[in-house]
Amino acid sequence: MSGMSALEHAAAPLHSALPSPVLPALAGMPKVLLHDHLDGSLRVSTLLQLCQRRGVELPTLHAADLAQWFRANANAGSLERYLEGFALTVAAMGDLQALEQVAFEAAEDARAEGCVLAEFRMAPLLLQAHGVAPDDAVAAMLAGLARSALPCGLIVCGMRHESPERVQEAAELALRHRMGPNRSVGVIGFDLAGPERGWPASGHARALRLLREAGLPITLHAGEADEGARVLEAVELGAQRIGHGVRLADLLDTPAGPEALQRIRASGVHLEVCPTSNVQTGAAASIATHPIRALWKAGVSLSFHTDNHLISCTNLNLEGQALLDQAGFALADLFAMQEQALDASFMPTHATEPARRALHEWARTHDLR
Repeated sequence: MSGMSALEHAAAPLHSALPSPVLPALAGMPKVLLHDHLDGSLRVSTLLQLCQRRGVELPTLHAADLAQWFRANANAGSLERYLEGFALTVAAMGDLQALEQVAFEAAEDARAEGCVLAEFRMAPLLLQAHGVAPDDAVAAMLAGLARSALPCGLIVCGMRHESPERVQEAAELALRHRMGPNRSVGVIGFDLAGPERGWPASGHARALRLLREAGLPITLHAGEADEGARVLEAVELGAQRIGHGVRLADLLDTPAGPEALQRIRASGVHLEVCPTSNVQTGAAASIATHPIRALWKAGVSLSFHTDNHLISCTNLNLEGQALLDQAGFALADLFAMQEQALDASFMPTHATEPARRALHEWARTHDLR
């Protein structure tokens, strides 16, 4: 299959034909991954193995056919179809051994894509339905991340459509496992994920206040399925980063645009943009017309990410290549996004400084300094 993996072919419907081969310079560029859901990023082979071991029924037992099933769901133009895969992946991850394996492999896959630092996320309370206690789930994922040579950390997600009490439980869980002097790999932040429209982050203001007061960094999904004003709301609630945030671009050419941009710039907030996922879920019409271009031109701090390696049938190099091919970006732009992502990372200095040196050395050898 022209030297590409099943998942690289799975990304093809988003582009005019098969994706262009990834430029060697892009493949070799040190990268920073900030937005990747563990339960959306299993290897196909691992999903097959875990489901068979745990007795979870799959639509097919053949790896190539399963990759095709995810491609069809991703490109069905339906958020409901897109989300179907998570029922399989969460069930597959429903024991401690599986959680550790998935976390380790996600870190190793990111390292193979050229990442020098990565942050992964998951809603541990989802595993309770499969008999896994939240504290045990977090410990297993951290153990998996710690096995990788890649500097990485875990962001705990609360589900915004659940009760404030439930999200508060997730926030307290994150604080119990936060990275610190006695925990070299730990929880580095908190996120609100799940359906956005109809479930504003303000409904969980109490939990977010607890996190702010404790000093745990916050990133919130906002401005993906709901309007750009939700990005501004998330900033007011203490978010240092925004998951997606693409609907902010809708405000740029309105009377509210200048004030919105001023607030975003003054806050220093960073957008974790996931181009392929945004097209698949309807947040953007295409890569070519994706709002990332307008936001970048407006001077908003942002970077590109995968969202879900498996569910979206993508990887970080394919995301970057799509931006080069179809959205009018240059390699220097993608490098600048890595620098901005590193500046926005929740990881401690002892992890970010080696990554920064790797970025600077790459830039020097590619005449970008």
